[in-house]
Amino acid sequence: MTLRPNRICGQNQRRRLAVPLFATMLALTGLTPAAAQGWLDAKYEASLAGIPVGKGTWTIEITDDQYTATAKGGSTGLLQTFAGGSGTGAAQGRVIAGQLSPLSYTATTTSSKKSESIRMALAGGVIKDFAIEPEPSVDPDRIPVTEAHRRGVLDPMTGSLLRVAGTGDPLGPDACRTSAAIFDGRMRYDLKLDYKRMDMVRSEKGYRGPVVVCAVYFTPVSGYIADRPALKYLTAQRNMEVWFAPIAGTRVLAPYRMTVPTPLGTAMLEATQFVTTAVPPRSASRTQ
Repeated sequence: MTLRPNRICGQNQRRRLAVPLFATMLALTGLTPAAAQGWLDAKYEASLAGIPVGKGTWTIEITDDQYTATAKGGSTGLLQTFAGGSGTGAAQGRVIAGQLSPLSYTATTTSSKKSESIRMALAGGVIKDFAIEPEPSVDPDRIPVTEAHRRGVLDPMTGSLLRVAGTGDPLGPDACRTSAAIFDGRMRYDLKLDYKRMDMVRSEKGYRGPVVVCAVYFTPVSGYIADRPALKYLTAQRNMEVWFAPIAGTRVLAPYRMTVPTPLGTAMLEATQFVTTAVPPRSASRTQ
């Protein structure tokens, strides 16, 4: 996937931007407490201008005192032939007073030319330690990430969950009235959501019903090179969307579909399977 129309470097741009862009798309949420318990097993397909370019899976489990999220995916079709690659990601943490409190995050990307791994340790929204292997070379044009930029943040996987406060239906305009500060091990950026509309989805397996559609606005803060055309293009976009569906048994929503306009056509990540199950609380299970 690429955000640049340059045909010479198009394939390389697609490979380099596929993982961070989808990480961004998956990190559009997750600022308020989670509640209850539930489980999600989802499968996604990625496309560019209607052409399949990738597939992936995403599993989320929320219990009364901890949570885990894991994802993996890879390129398919023509993109696999020219710029094959794959990636995995995982996060885990505690549920404290209803809040998701991340403890660790890992992400690995592999292509025909190189592999890269990112590891982070967090506590109370503060990045305590992080590493990229192999260590990237220093680029004087890259805006440095300060200590302040590593505070009050979420990792991308924890930031993929949107919890809606209150007791009413979580699928509504209020779900989109939020923003998030994300650090992915390399770049610090902000994401803002705004309500657009309600819609309906019908997955091949699993969830069929209403979703809330939010507009997404991306603002880089640090850890990036300012004159990169792809980043400028993404920042200027006002037509990005994410569609959220509920995780059963909770007030947590997860992305069902994400779209980003590009010069080559619309990039889309959409669930083909969205199987979600409510899990009884441990205390209730012990009393039965």
